[in-house]
Amino acid sequence: MADMVFSLGGNLPVRRLGLGTGGLVGPGYWGPRGERADALTLLRDAVARGVTLIDTADNYGPDLAEELIAEALYPYGDRLVIATKGGVVRTGPDRWHAAGRPEQLRAMCEASLLRLRVDSIGLYQLHRFDPEVPPAEQLGALAELRAEGKIRHIGLDTVTAEQLRQAMESVPIASVQNPYNLLDRSSAEVLALCEARGIAFLPYHPLGSGALTRESAAAVTAVAGEHGAGPGQIALAWLLHHSPVLCPIPGTGSLVHLAENLDAATVHLTARELALLDGLAG
Repeated sequence: MADMVFSLGGNLPVRRLGLGTGGLVGPGYWGPRGERADALTLLRDAVARGVTLIDTADNYGPDLAEELIAEALYPYGDRLVIATKGGVVRTGPDRWHAAGRPEQLRAMCEASLLRLRVDSIGLYQLHRFDPEVPPAEQLGALAELRAEGKIRHIGLDTVTAEQLRQAMESVPIASVQNPYNLLDRSSAEVLALCEARGIAFLPYHPLGSGALTRESAAAVTAVAGEHGAGPGQIALAWLLHHSPVLCPIPGTGSLVHLAENLDAATVHLTARELALLDGLAG
């Protein structure tokens, strides 16, 4: 398997298998999920198990996921990178509204700094391009925040290859978040561009929103049986093998599932198994 460490922006190393925090808040990314103490325990356990990249967003909750991270993990260790996002506002479960005016992005970033209790955010990601605001203005706002030291690296979420190319002409881009998994290769062109430019690709829904574990293909089941692993572990292991820039961030609210997800890093797929899995989305 390729190196399990990726250097964001060329100077911020993280373990490639991280943790997403959408599973710590309620359905539709709205309100709490379960007991607060359980979420705090999971975050601490993830770091204790070696996670160094935690992905979140200001609108998870809203605000709640960032607050949980700070409550559980502050003061942060030197190796831990918190990646958060801004650029959308929420009015209810699964209700998202782009908000990319420069003054909005600045206010969102500064609010995240306060909630996370930091002076600088390691990776700050534009959650969506606002179609009502010129992209140059949105990227310019992030570039200003980066120049002020409030952002170390800039990332993008849900972009086309052309949007990524255009963005790279304006500011250095350290990461992209797009859907990508065993059954969904729709962002293959974006992944190829990330590989060519040394940009981290953080695939969201790396388990296909559960589809890979609920209705796993026969090939996944067969490979899982060879390794004494679960289908979800094979799906994550495939991502880690598939490209050295892929940095999966599976989310969960379960300590058991957290352990299973992180153990995927120990699954070493053979060339035959990789070829079999590569063909699933053909």
